[in-house]
Amino acid sequence: MADRSLIFPADEYRRRVGALQRELGHAGLDALLLTTAPDIFYVTGFLTRFWESPARPWFVVVPAAGDPVAVIPTIGTTLMGRTWVDDIRSWDAPDLVDDGVSLLADTLIEIVPARGAIGVPMGPETHVRMPLADHARLTERIAPRRFADATAVVQRVREVKSEAEIEKIRATCRIADTAFACVPEFARPGGSLVEVFRDFQIALLKAGADWVSYVAGGAGPGGYGDVISPADDRALRAGDVLMLDTGAVRDGYFCDFDRNFAVGKATEPARRAHAALDAATDAALNAIRPGMTARDMHRILTGAMHAEGVTPAPGRLGHGLGLSLTEWPSLTPKDGTVLREGMVLALEPGVEIGPGQIMVHEENLVLRAGGAELLSSRAPAELPELAG
Repeated sequence: MADRSLIFPADEYRRRVGALQRELGHAGLDALLLTTAPDIFYVTGFLTRFWESPARPWFVVVPAAGDPVAVIPTIGTTLMGRTWVDDIRSWDAPDLVDDGVSLLADTLIEIVPARGAIGVPMGPETHVRMPLADHARLTERIAPRRFADATAVVQRVREVKSEAEIEKIRATCRIADTAFACVPEFARPGGSLVEVFRDFQIALLKAGADWVSYVAGGAGPGGYGDVISPADDRALRAGDVLMLDTGAVRDGYFCDFDRNFAVGKATEPARRAHAALDAATDAALNAIRPGMTARDMHRILTGAMHAEGVTPAPGRLGHGLGLSLTEWPSLTPKDGTVLREGMVLALEPGVEIGPGQIMVHEENLVLRAGGAELLSSRAPAELPELAG
């Protein structure tokens, strides 16, 4: 049994695989097929930016008992060989005739009984990373074995973070805290938003991020219109509100929180909006406990904003966080996911300031037995002002 590993000690991955296998047993499944970067990293420690290339599929099979089997392109065998996984099967990819389908089918036939069920995440926030035509060929090849939904199997295990994972997320949050503290050095009236975005990414990398998968934000007079548009060349002006949001990555783990700044003197509506978001965040941080649901937190956040006399912005008001920028659950009125000790969450209340104007605020926390423990440094209660 291999003791080599990447990112974490091998026992951390064995614990994760054991937890997945217990869930497989509860679900009556004989194996789990994983195809996406976060899921494969979760069980192996295989971390690479090569996932940006769509030319090759990657597979890891977790049997109901025993160690995982990696079925991967040959280009990845050296890196996978540095993980704790011993059984690595490969093919020369890309192969336009048989891009790993036969090798994966043979592996599943070997591991899974003829009438067995292979779990694959199929629900919200999941996808199968292989060509649909190849998936159809695989399904035919392994019959009478069948695929079944394993969304809950993976989600119930991944949503509760180990202390080792929590420390990785905390470290990434500290990197973002450091970069946010540098914003007054490069964001000033007259500078363009696109320059601010670039300088912010540089600050994140200098602070220790391995890469910056996500930078978003906005700027506008008194507020901004959305939080997902790319930056443009518009110059920052006095009276604007600037927001920066990042999903920087360190050792495979994301942070995800934002900060707001007034450009010059803050307007009174912007001050009130920021104060309302601060109060709503405090209410949620003080109230959250294991056993509550995602919808409970949405209710607390919206109730606190209404109590401050502001209109909550539409959409979810937070989400899970970890190996992906956003994970389950979603803080919405319809999500009944039970919050459990060890979950890492982003609280993300938003308010409408006026027509076409919003302000959002975000903090990252881990849920402990007694309540919230912040992983991001708490934003100042008053809207910070950027000097001219």
